[in-house]
Amino acid sequence: MPSRQRLTEKIARTAKPTVRQYQLFDSVVAGFALVIYKSGTKAFNVSYRVNGRQRRYTIGQWPAWSVVAARERAKTIRREIELDYDPLGNREAERVVPRVSDLIERYIDEHLPKLAARNQADQISMLSKLVLPQWKNLLVREISPADVNKLLSNVAAGRHRPAKKLKRRSKPKSKPIRANRLGEILRKMFNLSVQWKMRPDNPAQGFHKRLENARERFLSLAEINRLSDALENSKDKRGADVIRLCLLTGSRLGEVRFARFEQFNLVSVVKDSWTKLAFD
Repeated sequence: MPSRQRLTEKIARTAKPTVRQYQLFDSVVAGFALVIYKSGTKAFNVSYRVNGRQRRYTIGQWPAWSVVAARERAKTIRREIELDYDPLGNREAERVVPRVSDLIERYIDEHLPKLAARNQADQISMLSKLVLPQWKNLLVREISPADVNKLLSNVAAGRHRPAKKLKRRSKPKSKPIRANRLGEILRKMFNLSVQWKMRPDNPAQGFHKRLENARERFLSLAEINRLSDALENSKDKRGADVIRLCLLTGSRLGEVRFARFEQFNLVSVVKDSWTKLAFD
């Protein structure tokens, strides 16, 4: 049975290292001790048992921790132990709890390869530039809907990269579309985090979507004529026909490229054309 004494600052200061580390146990708090290492470093710890297993929780080094402060921390730890709480086991568990950086890494490794290369590159860029600087060291379970909305609000306002300040004193350009795209990425990523048992819910599920400015513009007659000449002289006749059909129908490029012959109602087109000619 090791001898016990009331630890004081004087005892901590005068304790000398030996060829082997040793402990000076406190007589006030059970298990509380000052460890003197061979190197001369001194630290406080608390020894206790959980389920018959000996555990030793390190509080901190002396003199960064005073004897009084370390003893108070030891008392708190002893109270936790009496409530069947294992402070060292909890500390070890916290080390393996996934952080946002871990989630992003797994999302990039397991989900993004399923997407097109350009989409992958864009998502990696947004995650590394917009999310990681803000959330890198946070636990996945700590992210709240408020955190998501704050991040997206900064992105929408153009204030998402405070380290990169503009030289001229101008108002940041708003980016509502980029904020919405990032919100969609976060929603998918946190959906996967639920599947991966990293957290029970998705904080980005109901993120606020910003209004996006329409990007519709009509070609002028001069632009149409120039485009028509370019299509007429193009060596890629199929590509030229695809673009002509987009101009005539207003259909999307993908819809025209993959359209099938039976999807066109030529009878209706011819009838409408003859009707138009008759009235003209």
